[in-house]
Amino acid sequence: MATRIYTRGGDDGTTGTHGGGSRVAKDDPRIEAVGSLDEVNCLLGVVRSLLPASDERQVVLHRLQREMMVAMSLVCTPSARRGENPNVCDPEIVKWCEGEIDARMAACPDRDFFVLPGGTAVSAQLQLARAVTRRAERRLWTLHSIDPLPDEILRFVNRLSDLLFAMARGEMAGCGRGEELWQAFAYKNRRKP
Repeated sequence: MATRIYTRGGDDGTTGTHGGGSRVAKDDPRIEAVGSLDEVNCLLGVVRSLLPASDERQVVLHRLQREMMVAMSLVCTPSARRGENPNVCDPEIVKWCEGEIDARMAACPDRDFFVLPGGTAVSAQLQLARAVTRRAERRLWTLHSIDPLPDEILRFVNRLSDLLFAMARGEMAGCGRGEELWQAFAYKNRRKP
């Protein structure tokens, strides 16, 4: 007999949290934060599905997905019970993301313009993942103001959006396609007296 995936427990508009079995509203800030991270993880999976299995970005995206699962588990756990959660953030993930960002941006032409999302299917999906990551970051800060989150999760999600932007730009540079530009960064073009 197949495993039943529905429990009917959420039919009243509540859902369970990790570590304690308490139930909260489905629009609780904790659930909003975890749901946004889940969306990011799904988008990373979409990007992976567009890439050949041998593409070096598969390794990067796979690591990000695994780290996202850890982050989701820890965010889902109230701070009072987080010590009971066996999952631990990779202490090197932020530094690793920064290295990936720097390497990818070094291969891209300098731009003092906003870049319009699009280009290839991979670039467009990376830009969408970047935008959803920024939303997830906002949801995390909302939750953090109510129940503190580990700093490494907040830093990881912040760097992740930058990494996804760098990967989108790298995709376009790697294909030899120009990016569509919108307008210059006004603050970068001001002349100093």
